[in-house]
Amino acid sequence: MKFFTAGCIFLLLLGSQCGIAQDKAVIEKKVYTTKALGDIESPVIDGLINEKSWDIVDWTGDYIENQPDENTPPSEQTKFKIIYDKKFLYFAFRCYDKDPKGIVKRLSRRDGFEGDWVEFNIDSYNDKRTGFSFTVSASGVKGDEFISDNGNNWDSSWNPIWYMKTNIDEQGWTAEVKIPFSQLKFGNSKEQIWGLQSTRRYFRAEERSVWQRVPQDAPGWVSEFGELRGLIDLEPQKQLEIQPFVVTQLKTYPKEPGNPFRDGQDFKINGGLDAKVGITNDLTLDLTINPDFGQVEADPAAIALDGFQIFFEEKRPFFVENKNIFDYRFADGQDNLFYSRRIGRSPQAYPATENVEFADVPDNTTILGAAKFSGKTKNGWSLGILESVTNEAFAEIDNNGSRRKEMVEPTTNYLVSRVQKDFNNRNSYIGGIFTATNRNLHGNELDFLHKEAYSAGIDFKHNWNDRKYYMTGSVVASHVGGSKEAITNTQRKLTHLFQRVDAKHVFVDENETSLTGTGGKIEAGKGSVGNWRYYGLLLWRSPELELNDVGFLRQADEIRQYGVVTYQTLKPFKVFRKIFTRLEQLSFHDFDGNFNRMQYTMTSNWNYKNNWNTNFQLQYKSRRFTNSMLQGGPRYRFSEDVFGYANFNSDSRKKFRYYAGMYVSQEREKSGFYTEVDAGITYQPINAFTFSLSPNYVRNGSKTQYVTQTRFGNDPRYITANLDQRTLSMSVRLDYNINPNLTIQYYGQPFISRGRYNAFNKIVNPTAKSYKDRINVFNPNQIAFNAAADVYNVDENAYGSADYNIQNPDFSFVQYRSNLVLRWEYIPGSEIFLVWSQGIDGSANPQANLFRGLDSQILDQKPENIFLIKATYRFVL
Repeated sequence: MKFFTAGCIFLLLLGSQCGIAQDKAVIEKKVYTTKALGDIESPVIDGLINEKSWDIVDWTGDYIENQPDENTPPSEQTKFKIIYDKKFLYFAFRCYDKDPKGIVKRLSRRDGFEGDWVEFNIDSYNDKRTGFSFTVSASGVKGDEFISDNGNNWDSSWNPIWYMKTNIDEQGWTAEVKIPFSQLKFGNSKEQIWGLQSTRRYFRAEERSVWQRVPQDAPGWVSEFGELRGLIDLEPQKQLEIQPFVVTQLKTYPKEPGNPFRDGQDFKINGGLDAKVGITNDLTLDLTINPDFGQVEADPAAIALDGFQIFFEEKRPFFVENKNIFDYRFADGQDNLFYSRRIGRSPQAYPATENVEFADVPDNTTILGAAKFSGKTKNGWSLGILESVTNEAFAEIDNNGSRRKEMVEPTTNYLVSRVQKDFNNRNSYIGGIFTATNRNLHGNELDFLHKEAYSAGIDFKHNWNDRKYYMTGSVVASHVGGSKEAITNTQRKLTHLFQRVDAKHVFVDENETSLTGTGGKIEAGKGSVGNWRYYGLLLWRSPELELNDVGFLRQADEIRQYGVVTYQTLKPFKVFRKIFTRLEQLSFHDFDGNFNRMQYTMTSNWNYKNNWNTNFQLQYKSRRFTNSMLQGGPRYRFSEDVFGYANFNSDSRKKFRYYAGMYVSQEREKSGFYTEVDAGITYQPINAFTFSLSPNYVRNGSKTQYVTQTRFGNDPRYITANLDQRTLSMSVRLDYNINPNLTIQYYGQPFISRGRYNAFNKIVNPTAKSYKDRINVFNPNQIAFNAAADVYNVDENAYGSADYNIQNPDFSFVQYRSNLVLRWEYIPGSEIFLVWSQGIDGSANPQANLFRGLDSQILDQKPENIFLIKATYRFVL
């Protein structure tokens, strides 16, 4: 608690240094009135603002600095004009610069946001929560994002078709932009009133200036926009886009003698169709037939010793686009009612084979088709419906030339529907979600799967006192049904653990054919005005809550409480541009009334005037119990723990930049520890080329690492051991931008994680305060290693014969992933990809050092190669 008290004193002193909170000033909303071109010829998009069409409207400017010194004159001024015709909205920007030669024109892929740029945001729904963002860099690179949650979420996966050009002259640089109305969503009012904002990045000073002033203590971003008026009688643009694609793929790998399914190479060609249909001007139907859900970049390597599932980000284009509409994070972390990577997942069954048999199991289930209907109406209704069907999957099994098929995944239908309604002058909303997963199960071979799974939720948010205060919350419910085997398996999974031997509130019922649970949260606090903000949060997940058919749920049976206070400076002072500090108190309970955790955290970020950053955190866990560590065994106590980290980033504008950090944890009595060293360098010798290298080293240790459970006579035995785990990885990236539409990227990551176990022991008193009282370490007369069988024989009663065996848990997992991608957007919205992907998975000798393990499994092994060509063409009709 000492550091927590010191942190509070630090914040109070900082507050006296930087000024006390002030009431929110009344800021005049800017208004820009555009005009229609009528019979006037539309401007040519060449970056030169010299057409007569621009003369029908006035310039607007008077940008004000937003970062670092809010509400002061910027280093350089900016101005813009807006005009429109029946199909397009046009912007012209004049970015003044006294030293045009100093304008930074760094190249990157789309959404790279490098160098000098100017951006404009359009809230065409005028809902003060969502918007469309378009960014133009001085080098001619596009950026586009969908803004949601009042600026707390910027989704760069949105890739509309639009046009722009830039030009540098003696006054600075200029840009012209043309945006099809079909790429925006809006109502059908006679006069449209849209939210409008523009931001300029002046790279040399790392300065942001804005058209409409947004104070640093504002409640959000979109809610603070100015207004765009003058859009009269816009014609509904019923968008129709068709994008066929074709993919050819050659896969090579080491030939496996005797296995007819691993002959050294596979070739396939595939094609499909994506379509986008504007039902109305604000509601869109997305369709896909035989979609290509391949990923250009592989998932990062990871290994979880606690047994819980690992969350991976979605990268498939159909699901990534507009994913915010379907997002429903009802609690904290990654828990969500919709986790799109469940659709098209790897088959959940594996065929039963004999020693002489070989099996060919699909990597993923086939998605027959998918459709999304989404948008937002002028009345404040946000709608989203997603429907997808995956085909049944079969493994082909070969027995000396005789072949049979065995089902490993049934035909499955997924439905996700989402709705929200704004009210109270856009200061509040209420929404709901419903998901359904239905499997067509045949016979008994896949009875371990749920036949149906449903979830539903209601969420809301209310802001008051000019968005100074807020309250938000959600309630969810789930229901899964299936065979007795399926529900029994669910009760026993690590997420639920109904079989816990000391649980009084849950038990495994092997006759159940369904399971129904609930969860949710309630949060309230101060969200704007002044240096200080705070909130309190209570959330829960009942023991029966189950979302993992089409959602993501790590662990049920939990009640959490948070108390959070934050402090941020609003003006630069001394050597600082900005300081942000957060104090947090957290506690966990379960539904049996057990008090499982108490934790205190202080986190701070310091941004300096030289554009360096330092971050640090100190965390004290005074109480640590877990229901899951012994995986069905009794509740277990970990020792008190102190965790801290410190890292820094150099100036991100420099062509040579770097970062480094260290993360350290230490448990009481040295019963466990964690040390991580993270570093990286980025070098950009020319504007078109960037190289980055990011090594990472982790050492993790525990004297009570769970290994397995067994029985000694009629008594259960929970076995733990002393673990020394070391993990080494290195991420390498190369980016070469021939021009804004033609880029080459390389990504590679060797990864090794090695774990060695010793000092095996049994749990004797799982909730004792001292770890030495929780365990009884086997002496040399009780345990011996059998190298031939790779097991430890345990003679617990020392009678001369083994009472039970422990499989040797030592491991050394090695993985290498790399991707070389050439991307060419030959016309807006149409692309060609050339991809070379390489991968290796292996197991090294756990007794070897990390570098020798990498050498034996990567340099000495033949990799799997994938050569892929993908071409798309986007028809806009």
